[in-house]
Amino acid sequence: MDLKLDNVAEAAKVIDPVFLNSPQYGDEQLNARLGRSVLVKIETLNPLRSFKGRGADYFAARLEPGTTMVCGTSGNFGQAVAYAARKRGLRAEVFVPADVSPVKLRRIKTLGARVRRVEGEVKVAAAAFAAEAPDRVFVVDGREPAISEGAGTIGLELAAAGAIDTVVLPVGDGALIAGVALWLKAHTPDVRVVGVGTTSARAMATSWRAGEPVTVDRVNSFAGGISIRTPEPESVRRLRSLVDDFVLVEDDDLRAAMRLGAETLGVLPEPAGAAGLAALTVHDIPGDRVATVVTGANAVWPREW
Repeated sequence: MDLKLDNVAEAAKVIDPVFLNSPQYGDEQLNARLGRSVLVKIETLNPLRSFKGRGADYFAARLEPGTTMVCGTSGNFGQAVAYAARKRGLRAEVFVPADVSPVKLRRIKTLGARVRRVEGEVKVAAAAFAAEAPDRVFVVDGREPAISEGAGTIGLELAAAGAIDTVVLPVGDGALIAGVALWLKAHTPDVRVVGVGTTSARAMATSWRAGEPVTVDRVNSFAGGISIRTPEPESVRRLRSLVDDFVLVEDDDLRAAMRLGAETLGVLPEPAGAAGLAALTVHDIPGDRVATVVTGANAVWPREW
């Protein structure tokens, strides 16, 4: 295992406090709707409206002044790289798909990054650009240990609430679930870690079961935050060691979970951010003390709102 518990503990001291100690609690309305008691952690009440700032800021804190962070992203990680680079006195170049969410595109630009919209695979374009100059660092969400270790601070905070026997987390590139599982399994060995993907973008679930990266074309990008095509090999290895089960949800399940979050928690998650709630709604996931994380709220709001 290339992830280190000591680094997660260090990250909790290094990461911008604006991302740390997000609310976690049981909500009676949510519990009634789900028919069980659930500890929910809200990772939307920060400048990025997602958990991504934790890992990006921990990674950026280790870079030399004058470095340019380069990444390819569907949106939220690009915001995190832009924020961390600006805070640490670095530069950011963010490559996004041509059909990137307009909400996420605006927010990346507002945070000071130079944005490049490309056709095809954004990671390929970003890697080529980063290789052109020695002061550019190609940052891959799901590959870099520091990204997962920064996200692991969520596990550190969840553990403070007491023993959890099951944690249910959305999985895109795998950085979140790897970091959280690393910490929780070290402190509560019997905890069960369940990943959630979508039937329209099942590459990580397929790769986890196969034990190696498998490329699976996306049917659509509705849940852009967890809609990857080819997982990173490092991420698949970590998840094989740390994740106990993987379930899939439909796009309609995500829509229902978004409404559930809005109606009970007062938070409108983006589709990917509601995946944990969706899984708890449609799957019979065991556990007496279950936790999940609402991981993002950069949704495109309905026109009539």
